[in-house]
Amino acid sequence: YDQRMQQDDTPGDASIHPPVSTFKPASAHRSGHVADPAPSPAPTPARAPSRLSPERLGDDRELVLRVVPMPADVNANGDIFGGWLMAQVDVAGSILPYRIARGRMATVAVNQFLFKQPVSVGDLLSFYARIERIGKTSITCHVEVYAERNPVNPEVVKVTEASLTYVAIDEHGKPRTVPRD
Repeated sequence: YDQRMQQDDTPGDASIHPPVSTFKPASAHRSGHVADPAPSPAPTPARAPSRLSPERLGDDRELVLRVVPMPADVNANGDIFGGWLMAQVDVAGSILPYRIARGRMATVAVNQFLFKQPVSVGDLLSFYARIERIGKTSITCHVEVYAERNPVNPEVVKVTEASLTYVAIDEHGKPRTVPRD
């Protein structure tokens, strides 16, 4: 994987809202690795696991899905099959548009899809979405996927990001106007 793709790929800053009090925000390095900026109470060679469980990531991205890939989801190389990950991104990307459109939606375009890091069995995947555009009948959503891996020495990496467009449809499958209130 291209090292340039790993820039600014980790969540974490002082604006993350953790649901548990043991959470310590992580800081992103240009290399894409997560480091714990808070000093340890006692010197230890290994970093204590953090509880990276934010509901939101400091801006308009919202946690919409969490899933752990299983052995049945691997490809011939032993990594998680890209098609499985694309299906999960499609589901995650539809959540916010569904709320806005208040009804049926159909995926009409995958505008961009980047696989930045391989995904492994046992990674905890968190899918964050934000609305990019609301049109007359369509909604475009950006999805970022982060993997929490290696529980002994925790690390968080961005593994995928995508932009998808959904269209609001009526009971006959025809485009309908997205509500504006």
